[in-house]
Amino acid sequence: MQVDVSAPFDTRVRQALGDEHLRVALDRATSRLSTRRAEAMAAIDGPQLRDDARAVRQEAIDRLPTLLEELEQNLTDNGCQVHWAQDAAEATRTVREIAERARVKRIVKSKSMVTEEIRLTASLERAGLTVTETDLGEYIIQLADEPPSHIIAPVIHKRVEDVSELFHNTFGTAPTLDPSDLCATARSQLRGRFLDADMGISGCNFAISETGTICLITNEGNGRMVSSLPRLYVVVLGIEKVVPTVEGAILLWQAAARNATGQNVSVYFSMNSGPRKKGHPDGPDEMHVVLLDNGRSRVLERGYGEALLCIRCGACLNACPVYRHIGGHAYGQTAYNGPIGAVITPLLADDASAAKELPFASSLCGACRDVCPVKINLPRLLLDLRRDMAESGHAPVTERAAMRSFARVMQSARARDRAVSAARWLTRMKLLPPIRTWMRSRVFPGFARERFRRLWSSRARRAGKSSDAS
Repeated sequence: MQVDVSAPFDTRVRQALGDEHLRVALDRATSRLSTRRAEAMAAIDGPQLRDDARAVRQEAIDRLPTLLEELEQNLTDNGCQVHWAQDAAEATRTVREIAERARVKRIVKSKSMVTEEIRLTASLERAGLTVTETDLGEYIIQLADEPPSHIIAPVIHKRVEDVSELFHNTFGTAPTLDPSDLCATARSQLRGRFLDADMGISGCNFAISETGTICLITNEGNGRMVSSLPRLYVVVLGIEKVVPTVEGAILLWQAAARNATGQNVSVYFSMNSGPRKKGHPDGPDEMHVVLLDNGRSRVLERGYGEALLCIRCGACLNACPVYRHIGGHAYGQTAYNGPIGAVITPLLADDASAAKELPFASSLCGACRDVCPVKINLPRLLLDLRRDMAESGHAPVTERAAMRSFARVMQSARARDRAVSAARWLTRMKLLPPIRTWMRSRVFPGFARERFRRLWSSRARRAGKSSDAS
């Protein structure tokens, strides 16, 4: 069953929960990634790494305007052309105009969450350009015409059997469950695209302000080919990705690798500071950097700057019991899913009501906070968003009604006692809907035989009698 990302939230969740293959794929991948992360962090002083990484990101957000000016100056000094984009429309228009001026026809693209956020590929394709995703996972979902379902593993929702069938139907290859054979098929298809491309596009993991350097973390090498083989290279990055120093970027690289895939370091860490210089054997003739706001300033203004500390490692998704059951597509058409997506998607949106359900798609168990490499308090942010949604009238109708009823009951001791008695009776009727449905995935604790208020009154009476007797 395919999750329809354009369907209402309740429908998407039901579709996800009804897909047995999705549950298998999610369990395989998230369990493996969580185990690797735990082992990688246990091999070092994990708490200290988290503290240090948090400090680097916090300094960047605290000094954001100054660091961005420094970054722009150093990128320009290095020969880059810097563009500022207020929103998605301005960013996609800027990239299209760069392509038009250079008469670009074919584009290769490295994995990038921010370009997913602004729907850059679709915009370029509407302009008649051929765009090829070169990250293996992104390439697979491009062939399948699906959005990514995970921040670092976009094809996490598919089993190897599904990929084999997709390649067989697309390329006519023999069915296989050998991942190396599937990788070889993708490599043979992509190699010519790299060599023929006029433009390469990538995102950015970290942008070092003191040197004007763009950092890319990859495991497949496609990022280096995208940034060096085409004559034109364009980087799109959210303004929060800036870091002050090289040392800070290296520290965050280690934190990202250990928390994303459980590696000590990623296979590739590329640092690009500008176009090819005279005498250099390779590199682009032009390098453009698009600095994107797209709601990030608004996030800071609303007091949610902590959400911008995120380094996009995906650890919170792998730990989240909600994500592990429904996957990324149940979160809708957003580029970001899981706990961090439930926070930043409504914050970045012009209309928060478009993602009003996401802050409520959490058990608030705290697992996301416990694994975050920069110690973002995601449960607190989700609670704050729920409050904002409720105050603006965007909270679910059922929840608003439930909270009003709860408030009325708690204002009266008699009503409260009656409610407890009713709850005691209802928990014995577990086979009746809607309790039966609610109890399928929950174990409700039994009520004590005697209520606390009665116990307290009884103890007070006994204490009084003892005092009288003495």
